[in-house]
Amino acid sequence: MTPLTNYHSVSSGTAPARFLTTSSILIPADFDSDASLADLWSLHDDAMATFDRSERTKELERTKEPEGTTLLDLKIKIADRMLENCHFCDRRCGVNRRKGELGYCRIGAVSRYASEFLHYGEEPELVPSHTIFLSGCTFSCVYCQNWEISTNPDLGVPVLPEDLARIAVVNHSLGARNLNFVTPTPHLHSVLRILRILARMGVNTPIVWNSNMYHSEEAAKLLSGVVDVYLGDFKYGNDECAKRYSDADHYMATVTRNFLCAYDDSEILLRQLVLPGHVECCTAPIIEWVRGHIPDIRFHLMFQYRPAHLAHRYPEINRTLSEGERELATRLAGEGVRR
Repeated sequence: MTPLTNYHSVSSGTAPARFLTTSSILIPADFDSDASLADLWSLHDDAMATFDRSERTKELERTKEPEGTTLLDLKIKIADRMLENCHFCDRRCGVNRRKGELGYCRIGAVSRYASEFLHYGEEPELVPSHTIFLSGCTFSCVYCQNWEISTNPDLGVPVLPEDLARIAVVNHSLGARNLNFVTPTPHLHSVLRILRILARMGVNTPIVWNSNMYHSEEAAKLLSGVVDVYLGDFKYGNDECAKRYSDADHYMATVTRNFLCAYDDSEILLRQLVLPGHVECCTAPIIEWVRGHIPDIRFHLMFQYRPAHLAHRYPEINRTLSEGERELATRLAGEGVRR
């Protein structure tokens, strides 16, 4: 199968976006709002089994508004509960963001976004992409090119799901091929609410989850059946580099787990930003892992690295790539990985 086949079907309007199915009459999910989190997860597992069967139909006319609650409503309820003991990302801080407690990302219960616009600088399949840059991040990448946004969780405009949904409708009418949430993991509860409103409005657009793929197993379950394309960064080929440059623990176990889950669930456009001096320790093992575990994806080898933010403190990456590094990375990627 050609990578992103289903995405193209949704983008062209010949198939429904997955969030439309999870919010449709096909997937009822009656639940008690006061039920325990364990009981809600049990209902979720049962509803997802129904979703897996129903998604095969891909019938737009059957994704109409149900009378009761749906699988997407259930996902929103579970996300709200998770916010009280936050484990959206795999740092699993456990803070109660509803009560103003802040974890590693320093993001409260109210999400914020720094900007939203029709983006023409993404991969060709995505352009034009209605891109929403959400504030804050679960990583602390020393070379982050968007550090003004990622290091300032209070930057920008509070997310009012109704307003952003209306903006998404306008951009969809202007030709946006998808709705692209950037750095979305800490904002999972807000993203799901936006999608619920879009479903009520009948907007059919692919959902792109543009992330570092460091979300928790529970977050992955909530994303299943909602995301059309995982636009995932695979930054490092080992835990040592991940800790040094992004302050991320148990990186390989977390990210490979989530890429495997995404591979089973939906479609993947994987980005690998080549770092200077890290072709052999990071790029090469990443390419090898992709080839052996998730071969049928869209693989994008990226050479856009420039030393930004705090990179000057790390002499080994305080430079651009050499021509030799570009050639080696290109040769390695050409040996069996689709690009």
